Amino acid sequence: MMTVFPILKKHIKLSSPKELMAYKNTLQMSAFLILLLVGIALIFAIGGKAIIVGILIVLYALAGIKIIYQYEKGVIFTLGKYKGLLDAGLVWVAPIIQNLRKIDMRIQTIDLPKQEVITKDNVPVKINATVFFRVQYPDKAVLNVEDYKYATMMYSQTVLRDVIGGKELDDVLQKRDEIAEEIRKVVDEITDDWGIDVTGVRLQDIELPEEMRRAMARQAEAEREKRAVIIKSEGEVKAAENLVKAGKKIASVPEALHLRTLHTLADTASDPNQKVIFLLPFEVVSTILGDREKRSKR
Repeated sequence: MMTVFPILKKHIKLSSPKELMAYKNTLQMSAFLILLLVGIALIFAIGGKAIIVGILIVLYALAGIKIIYQYEKGVIFTLGKYKGLLDAGLVWVAPIIQNLRKIDMRIQTIDLPKQEVITKDNVPVKINATVFFRVQYPDKAVLNVEDYKYATMMYSQTVLRDVIGGKELDDVLQKRDEIAEEIRKVVDEITDDWGIDVTGVRLQDIELPEEMRRAMARQAEAEREKRAVIIKSEGEVKAAENLVKAGKKIASVPEALHLRTLHTLADTASDPNQKVIFLLPFEVVSTILGDREKRSKR
């Protein structure tokens, strides 16, 4: 038991909680070995009526053997009073007199059910989240709260509703990570007294009313149409600028106009419809146009 060697504890300097747990493990196993040896001695050495007592002592000693896994810590009580923590491994707990509570030290998850919340701009939404936490101080998790996992879940639900209720819908949809971190900090602050370390909060599904989803779909469609019109108009402006530049270059170089004419003829000839094309030299056309201008001046 924990009080088997009270004198030794005064002479041992323990520099860390892990060393203290190892020391208590040693005390518990020492008590077990003493009881076991006493029982065996009564059975074989003394004999007689002491055999029954020896058997009872051996059975009592064996009944207190417990195993604490590597990911667990043991919280031990003696006659209802907290006496410390036990580390992983083979330990002995005195039946009837002592009680052992094993605490899982791994990261655990809580899936919060969907909470119906009204945002700051009066939009009802349904949202659920996942909370990740681990037990940092097993003694606090046992002594300060009845059920640390249930208490963490209920408090997380309350904080989720409070935080979402103070945000507008656009912030809820666009700033999930920031809101989740805000929820984590608030929950972690209160659960410190319970020995709980909240490592993360993740917002999952955000369910909007049907009318709001249709309105958002129309808004997104209008936004896409707006962008399409802007892109098309910008393309027309650039096309017009390029056509002006091309016209100026063609007008400044007569040979370019001849080449363009030949390209046009080639494009027209590729069409299977029947056509009749009359080709005239550019000089003849220029002469005819010049004669018309002289006649008009007269």
